[in-house]
Amino acid sequence: MEKSNAAILGIESSCDDTAAAVFQGGRVLSNCVANQEIHRLYGGVVPEVASRAHQVNIVPVVDRALKQAGLGVKDLQAIAFTRGPGLMGSLLVGVSFSKAMALSLGIPLVEVNHMEAHVLAHFAEPPYPPFPFLCLTVSGGHTQILLVEDYHKMTVLGETLDDAAGEAFDKTGKLLGLGYPAGPQIDRLARDGSVRFEFPEPQLKGLDFSFSGLKTAVLYFLKKEMGQNPQFIQENLADLCASIQHRIVQILVKRLMKASKETRIRHIAIAGGVSANSGLRKELLEVGAKKNWEVFLPNLEFSTDNAAMVAVAGYYKFLKGEFSGQDVSPLARWAPGRD
Repeated sequence: MEKSNAAILGIESSCDDTAAAVFQGGRVLSNCVANQEIHRLYGGVVPEVASRAHQVNIVPVVDRALKQAGLGVKDLQAIAFTRGPGLMGSLLVGVSFSKAMALSLGIPLVEVNHMEAHVLAHFAEPPYPPFPFLCLTVSGGHTQILLVEDYHKMTVLGETLDDAAGEAFDKTGKLLGLGYPAGPQIDRLARDGSVRFEFPEPQLKGLDFSFSGLKTAVLYFLKKEMGQNPQFIQENLADLCASIQHRIVQILVKRLMKASKETRIRHIAIAGGVSANSGLRKELLEVGAKKNWEVFLPNLEFSTDNAAMVAVAGYYKFLKGEFSGQDVSPLARWAPGRD
């Protein structure tokens, strides 16, 4: 594929992070994010609050991204934006802004699938995974194993049937009395704990995942133990976190091992917000060494929701001339590999 020095502005607004980035010449020149801390008060993302915050943040974030990149709006060759999947109200802000900006500048508009962008975040900086590779995408809303054969060809081999891995962290964390988001807190506390408590692993055929049963198992376990000792959680918090994290990581890695065996692919990558989890990274590297895998871990900057990954994904669609019209609308649901 012929390369280009085109400057691509990426815009991400699928959930509660307003992000903008510039990608040019194979390099991320800027990657700016405005977080919405207010959702911590509610224990989760409130869609209406998120969309209103996006309206406030999007212009300053785009302006900051351009200034950090040392470029003006007239230096841009295209605008890439997250069309979906995500919260409809949040997506509407990013899509509408991107359409208006592209129209005013007379430059192409490139729609990007949020989950495909997480995968292509691996091409934001070297080392780049060679095709084909398997990518485990894990976040608060998605858990999937993808067969990635090209920048534009991805196939879902397995996905969650209920809760995503990120939801499992947050919901079990809530049972432990941790604030939102609980995933990073469980990860931190688990480092000082031991795996002392056994939680069940779902017995599923194929490569699909299920995490709802884990939350229920933790709920009943805690109810039983708290009935005998009201201080049980406080006295065993680190070990509980280590045990919960161990089970989630094992579920993820075992499915990935199965996918590698079935496809005979040894190039393995992870992506999405949960890919920042230290326990998952450590386990993947250890298993990879035993299985002779070549493992690719994304830079933490490109793991959580960000616009650099959108700009990168948009760049490869730009090279193919795959542009969107002004009639494009957001998609709350949009599976990777599907137009």
